[in-house]
Amino acid sequence: MDCKIKILISIMLSGLVSSAMAINTRTLAFNEAYSPLFGHHNIHRSDDDRHVRLLLDRSSGSGFISSDMYQHGLFSALIKLPSDYTAGVVVAFYTSNGDMFEKTHDELDFEFLGNIKGKEWRVQTNIYGNGSTSRGREERYLMPFDPTKEFHRYSILWTNETIIFYIDEMPIREVRRTEAMGGDYPSKPMSLYATIWDASNWATSGGKYKVNYKYSPFTSEFHDLSLVGCRVDPIQMLPTSTENCTAANSDLMNTGLTVITPDKRKAMRAFREKFMTYSVCYDTLRYPEKLPECEIVEAEKRRFKESGHLKFSHHRRHRSSRARRSTATDPDPSKHSSM
Repeated sequence: MDCKIKILISIMLSGLVSSAMAINTRTLAFNEAYSPLFGHHNIHRSDDDRHVRLLLDRSSGSGFISSDMYQHGLFSALIKLPSDYTAGVVVAFYTSNGDMFEKTHDELDFEFLGNIKGKEWRVQTNIYGNGSTSRGREERYLMPFDPTKEFHRYSILWTNETIIFYIDEMPIREVRRTEAMGGDYPSKPMSLYATIWDASNWATSGGKYKVNYKYSPFTSEFHDLSLVGCRVDPIQMLPTSTENCTAANSDLMNTGLTVITPDKRKAMRAFREKFMTYSVCYDTLRYPEKLPECEIVEAEKRRFKESGHLKFSHHRRHRSSRARRSTATDPDPSKHSSM
């Protein structure tokens, strides 16, 4: 890997530069844009209402939802994950309209999958359009830092043409809309959700390791929540005002995240080559004919089996003390409900 690209990845993902912790947009207090969703007693808000802790214990998980729905936008937050033994725990930061369109819902996900003590958290991105859960578009990655030690920013950018997932200011996945995708490209207004919940039946090694409530409460923290998008009336499914959408589109462009620069694209390729452990684009067992938006990168393809998983475990490919800790991967990373 080119030394310059290694340095770029290190800078962009280390959290040592302030720009990786902030984006060029206004953050919102909880009561300005969000409402409790479930597990109200396990939602703890700071005095200034800009820091939210979601807990999972024996009584329940917890979650919140945006007060409005959005037709495209940027959905972003600084997140810190639970530490210690977290097998079976899932923290999700995602957009969805499943409450409005039960059978034809759209969804964009960051799902953080817990692990047994001493093993790494994994993050999975998912894309579903028009109820296309049978055609899941999952990817899974290790993270080049400990997400339990400090906050990192996770962002979902969704426009009419492109979906980009960011960690800090690093794009890790881009999906460009194609005509062949049809309704599989998310197109209906969505709300933002953040949740923590018990997914013992699938989250860690296919359900082999369960949530152990001896280690509860499991606490995920959210800070600097940001929503930039065209607000939509939930009944009529129309923008609340033309002015609102015009201003939102301008704010979206000003974030600097709508375009991937050549340097960031190189860094994204390097990140994917080093940290991606599963890609639906290389899973020829599920999809003998590749999905229309998949761009096959030979440098990536050589690393994966026909199941879409790595040919070699991560600890055999990377010799650092962090990478030597083997990571369990589920036999099928297909989507389960984010609550």
